[in-house]
Amino acid sequence: MRNDSDENRPGAERERPWPPEPLLPVEARRAAAWCLVTLLIATVVALGVWLCVELSTAVTPLLLALLGSGLLGPLYRRLVAMRLNRSLAAGLTCAVLVVVVGGAGYIVVSALVDTGDQIIASLRSAAKSLSEHFGAAGTSLDDLASRSKQLITKFGGSAASGLLAGVSVVGQFLAASVLALLLTFFFLRDSDKAVRALNDWAPGSSGPQLERMARRGFQGIEGFMRGTTFIALIDALCITVGLLILRVPGAVGLGALVFVGAYIPYLGAFISGAVAVLVALADRGFVIALWALGVVLAVQILEGHVLQPMIQSRTVQMHPATVLLAITAGAGVAGILGMLLSVPLVAAVSGVLHELRVHYAAGSDSGDSGPAASPASS
Repeated sequence: MRNDSDENRPGAERERPWPPEPLLPVEARRAAAWCLVTLLIATVVALGVWLCVELSTAVTPLLLALLGSGLLGPLYRRLVAMRLNRSLAAGLTCAVLVVVVGGAGYIVVSALVDTGDQIIASLRSAAKSLSEHFGAAGTSLDDLASRSKQLITKFGGSAASGLLAGVSVVGQFLAASVLALLLTFFFLRDSDKAVRALNDWAPGSSGPQLERMARRGFQGIEGFMRGTTFIALIDALCITVGLLILRVPGAVGLGALVFVGAYIPYLGAFISGAVAVLVALADRGFVIALWALGVVLAVQILEGHVLQPMIQSRTVQMHPATVLLAITAGAGVAGILGMLLSVPLVAAVSGVLHELRVHYAAGSDSGDSGPAASPASS
């Protein structure tokens, strides 16, 4: 005799039809989800880059202020540790920034102006010697070197004819410089207020984590700026001394070019070193050019195997391919300024991603160890 309650038994559930299988396997759905996330991130990044380009008048001073704050942040903290007023310490730090940037700019420009004729003449001689061996390619280099002064004069004449445009450019540069200096002052003085505001505005309990991410990103900028400046100074001094010993003309200007080029990793050192070797080849001959090449290579080996591991390995760790891609992208977006700003920005993003990875790794470890630890705690 059949009992109606048999239908309510657990075995009765096995007779129910299974739900239909999904059209795509689990692996395909996961790949589709990752592709969607990647497209979303790429869209957000592209929109951010577009906004930065459109608002470059405000974004450029902001980024320059971040670089200045990262470079002179230790000085400001030392002044504050000496129980100096924060506004006074920030003002003195900004004054030091003006003196350092202005002095370095004056030295570099004056050195290049004083020795520019010698460098151009040496490059022209190098182009002539190359034309004897390589034919048309060397002739085109000779024409380019011989007409460089004419191009500069023509550019200056066009700038003079457009006086209003020139004044506008100078005015924009001065306004950006003043704005960057003021932002540097406020970044230094009000950094604690910014941290408190970040904790207050953060949703939920994410304030400490956002603060750690911001600090880690700024540490990446700070480490890059301090390390690059120190390495650039050592490279410029070593190459200048080597070129002076070899009696290469324009050694001071070439050293200044090396100092400026060091802020563009790999590419700047290659260009400035190649110019130094060409000048030595043109004015001092093949043997001295080989010695100059040896000096440049020795300095680059010293930088790559001694200075970089000692100075920047503890604060900024980026693969050379990442650096080159950042430089290429920065050049495509904002030219030379983009090449200068791209690497420290990538260093900041790398620091933020490192902090996120550490945070989620710690969360997963605590999640795995939670059930095992709960009996002991109880």
